[in-house]
Amino acid sequence: MRRGIRGITASALVAGLALAATACGGGGDGENGNSGGELSGTVTFWDTSNDAEKATYRKLAEGFQKEHPKVHVEYVNVPFGDANAKFKNAAGGNSGAPDVMRTEVAWTADFANLGYLAPLDGTPALDKTDDYLPQALGSTKFKGKTYAAPQVIDTLGLFYNKKLLKDAGVEVPKTFDELATAAKKIKSKTGATALYLRGDDPYWFLPYLYGEGGDLVNARDKVVEIDDGAGVKAFKTLKSLVDSKAAVTDATDGQENQLKALKDGTVAMAIDGPWDIEGARAGKAFKDKKNLGVAPVPGGSRAQGSPQGGWNLSVYAGSKNLAASYAFVKYMSSAKVQQQTTEQLSLLPTRKSVYDVPAVKNNEMVEFFKPAVDGAVQRPWIAEGNSLFEPIKVQMNKVLTGAATPEQAAKATGDAYRKLLKDYK
Repeated sequence: MRRGIRGITASALVAGLALAATACGGGGDGENGNSGGELSGTVTFWDTSNDAEKATYRKLAEGFQKEHPKVHVEYVNVPFGDANAKFKNAAGGNSGAPDVMRTEVAWTADFANLGYLAPLDGTPALDKTDDYLPQALGSTKFKGKTYAAPQVIDTLGLFYNKKLLKDAGVEVPKTFDELATAAKKIKSKTGATALYLRGDDPYWFLPYLYGEGGDLVNARDKVVEIDDGAGVKAFKTLKSLVDSKAAVTDATDGQENQLKALKDGTVAMAIDGPWDIEGARAGKAFKDKKNLGVAPVPGGSRAQGSPQGGWNLSVYAGSKNLAASYAFVKYMSSAKVQQQTTEQLSLLPTRKSVYDVPAVKNNEMVEFFKPAVDGAVQRPWIAEGNSLFEPIKVQMNKVLTGAATPEQAAKATGDAYRKLLKDYK
C-alpha cells in the first residue's frame, strides 16, 4: 500500500522538488547559497546517531563551519525510530525537510524512488569515489543514479562478557545450537541468562535466516524466499531459544533493554553492532573495557551470516542551498572525518584509505568488524527494501508469544511480500 500511494505523487515531485522555491531546508545568499563562488547560508542536517554518538557527530558537523565561515550548520538529532516517517512527511508535504540527512542504507532507494533525494552524480558531494569500499557504494544507487555518499558501514557481531563465559567454563559459541547448550552452564554458574534476543526488531532476524541459508527475496529473479524451509527454521530457532530460557526477549524497547542487560551483566551475550560499543563499555560490567569481547554472530545449521548495514548521507531534492549541501556531504564523508569518527566512536569507515591509518587499523573493534563487514550479506537494495521488515516484525511477535507457529509465520510473511512486490513470484 505504501508503494502504491506514494508512487502516485512521486512522478510529480521528481520534476518539481529541486526547483521549488517554497521548499524548506537551509536558505542561502545568492543562488543555492553560492554568492561569488563562496558558500554561505544555512545547511540543516538531520543526524540519526544514537545518544552515545550524537555529541561527536554534532561537533564534526559544526567543524564544517570552520572551513566555510559564511555557512551555518543547523544540527538536529532525530531519533532513529522517528526519522524515516518524519523525513517522508516533511519531504512529501514540501515543508520542514532538512538539506542533508543521515539515511539508513535501506532508506536510500526508498527515498530516491519517491523523488525526495537529489542525484549526486557529477556534484562535489561524490569525492574520490574509487576510495569507497565497493559494497558501501551498493546501497547508494538506484536506477543507475547515485543518491548518497557512504558514511559508515557496519554489520552485527556477538558481544560477550568475557568474565561470565570464563566463570561458566564455556567457549564463545559458534552456532546457536552451541549457545543453547552453553546457556545452562552460564545460568547455573553465574546466574546470568546466556543471550538477550532482539524480538522487537526484524533486522535482528536476518542472522537466523542467513544461518539457514535463506534470504528475504531474490531481487534479480524477483522471487520471494522468506517462506521457504529456511524461513521456517529461522522462526523455530527464535522460539526455541526463548522457550528453553537460553535467551530473554522483549517485544518493545529492545535497544535500551538489551544494552542495559549487557551493561549490568544480567546477560552474558547480545547480538549488536559497532554503534553500541561505547554504550556497552559505559556499563558496570565493563569497567575493565577489555572484558567486552566481540565474535562473529553464531551460525545456523547451514551457514553463518550477518546483514550489511550502515549509514549514508543524502541531499534533499528541494534544498534551497544545494551548493553548500553538496560541500557538506563531501566534508562529512571525507577520509579526515571518517578517521575521527573511528577514533572516537569505533565505527567503521567506508573509505579504503582510512583503514591504512594506524589509529584505525589497530582499533580492536575495527580489527574484528572489518572482516565481518567484508563477509556480510548484501540486502536487496530495492525501493521496497525497508518495507520488507514490518511483516517480519509482526510475525516475530506472534511466534514468540505463541500466537503463530513458525510455519504460519513464514507463510504469512511471504504472502505480505507478494502483496507489496506485485511482480514477484
